[in-house]
Amino acid sequence: MTQKLPSGWTEDRIRGVVQSYDEQSEDDQAEEIERALTAPETTMMSVPVELVDEVRTLIAKLRATAS
Repeated sequence: MTQKLPSGWTEDRIRGVVQSYDEQSEDDQAEEIERALTAPETTMMSVPVELVDEVRTLIAKLRATAS
């Protein structure tokens, strides 16, 4: 099976992100989570598992129309 990468992403970029997270300390992980939870441009919410695919589809559609 061939996977399609998001626009602008390469296998090297993905490996770099994975390596960065693999090397991240627990303190750095906690700090990153805290920054994400308090970011003014982001809302964190709980989504029932059975709705995750639908939510992802809606977000993709909104991003496509915004581009």
